Amino acid sequence: MNSANSHQSVLVKEIIELLNPRPGQIIVDATLGRGGHAAHFLPLITNSGQLVGIDWDPDNIKYCAEKFKDHESNTRLVCDNFIHLPDILQRLELPPVDAILLDLGISSVQLNDPDRGFSFQSDGPLDMRINHDQPLTAATVVNSYKESELQHILHTYGEERWSRRIARNIVRQRREKKIIRTNQLATLIRRSVPPRRTRIHPATRSFQALRIEVNRELTNLEKFLSRAEDCLKPGGRLAVVSFHSLEDRLVKHNFQAKSRNNHFKIITKKPITPRDTEISVNPRARSAKLRVAERI
Repeated sequence: MNSANSHQSVLVKEIIELLNPRPGQIIVDATLGRGGHAAHFLPLITNSGQLVGIDWDPDNIKYCAEKFKDHESNTRLVCDNFIHLPDILQRLELPPVDAILLDLGISSVQLNDPDRGFSFQSDGPLDMRINHDQPLTAATVVNSYKESELQHILHTYGEERWSRRIARNIVRQRREKKIIRTNQLATLIRRSVPPRRTRIHPATRSFQALRIEVNRELTNLEKFLSRAEDCLKPGGRLAVVSFHSLEDRLVKHNFQAKSRNNHFKIITKKPITPRDTEISVNPRARSAKLRVAERI
């Protein structure tokens, strides 16, 4: 059983096989997290290689600085948003790289921390920011967006069937009292939708939608995909792990467009998903999809 502070990286074996890190290569882990994938890259690129680890969450950078202190000479850790990868490589005076990994999942450490406000499993402030320097919080969205804007977010980003009813009830509730806690919102959503015969909590899709809005996740992914090609050397590979259909669709369409323009060769004709054995150990891996493309 994993502790609340542990996090298991997904599809490690498949990512290693498809990116094939080798001695002397430059590998970018653009969503470093707790360094699970990076820990597998480092022995393979050896001391002659370079690992660039990027994460927007300063806590993750601090954690990995300690975790990889024995690899300080060939590990470059940067607290930044992955959309700035071209600028980061330029700042580090590095050439186009051999491989880039983008794992779009929120880590268990972030989800399990009530103070971060990502989850309805325990009460906390309605925050959801990856980086606390961001001005926008989930509470701001919930308490200040128009009803039509809330409905659009819940429907588009959460694919929530009852988005209109939930948005209407949020607006009614906030007139009486601001919604600033995760439990407040989760309870409101539960009361807003008909009972479901499913193990999925009725607030799951709405919380996902708010997190995407707060952190501009789809916009950032689009920007990253539009610039990632220039960061790879010919023959370099880009691997993206997504966790919901909106992300996967963006990655799929981007890879297809660049394949038609002879910029990318698609390595994974269909997305790779975790084996049953991995899901049994790490249920949160269930929705992961891996796509890989190679720069021509």
